[in-house]
Amino acid sequence: MLIGLLTAVAASICYGTGSVLQAVGSRKAARAATEGQVTAHGGPSLSSTAQAAMTWQFIVGTVLDFVGFGLGALAARLLPLFLSQTVISANLVITAVLSVRMLGIRLSRAEWSSIAVVCSALVLLASAAGPEGGGHTPVSTHWWLLAISVLLMVGGTVVVRLLGARAAILAGLLSGLGFGALGVGVRVLNGVDPFDLGTLLADPALYAVLVAGVGGMYLHTVALQLGSVNGATAALVVGETVLPGMIGVWWLGDASRPGFGWLAVLGFVLAVSGAVAVAWFGTEGAADADAGPDAGHADAAPELAGERA
Repeated sequence: MLIGLLTAVAASICYGTGSVLQAVGSRKAARAATEGQVTAHGGPSLSSTAQAAMTWQFIVGTVLDFVGFGLGALAARLLPLFLSQTVISANLVITAVLSVRMLGIRLSRAEWSSIAVVCSALVLLASAAGPEGGGHTPVSTHWWLLAISVLLMVGGTVVVRLLGARAAILAGLLSGLGFGALGVGVRVLNGVDPFDLGTLLADPALYAVLVAGVGGMYLHTVALQLGSVNGATAALVVGETVLPGMIGVWWLGDASRPGFGWLAVLGFVLAVSGAVAVAWFGTEGAADADAGPDAGHADAAPELAGERA
């Protein structure tokens, strides 16, 4: 349990730092975008998203994401999903704190209070978590996981592009669902323990992991281009924790310690509620910053942070 928790915390730090660096690169590319680099609905085009991915900040952030992915995959096999996914989603705290320094964002008292709720909820979850369930499932469910991952990522990308500038929270939520599907896929992979390359390559869950991971990263990039980094990350937290946590309990046999089920439920609800609150207050703060007289200074913050780095 301890090794799993430490692994999940390390993954959270990698993801949180990576998110802020990706936001710096995404916003720098968005400010440099020409007229032909936005869609008819005001969202980022594929070319502007590709430009964001070529900035050094985004590249370093992506490397941290890959490290976080490896650590998160290990945590998903060592801990119940409702615990591993929620601890990893605590990258919201890292994102919020670093965004103050690197993006020039000033967090409100409500945002700090919501972050405190998330941290407290994680303590409750860690205290209540029992051993993880099994990962052995029929291969038909692996095919279903692949089909749902393709539908979420491809369909979600189309919907987000149609909604354009209004799709920041939706893109964050869909990216979180992708990362949640990734966690479930890693948990049920065949051919991992004991290792068997042939069995691993023949498992549809492996390709669900790849589709959900790549699609989730793309939609997260779009969310960072469109809206508040804290709001987008908080929406990601909801998608990454709620459904995978329920799947872990209902499908994979994850459970709390005997007599601590109520504490696990309370911690889970508080964690999700806190994340939703950060998304709400973060979006409001972004709107106020855009409307306020200091918006120009806020736009310059990522560039100044990059120069200081």
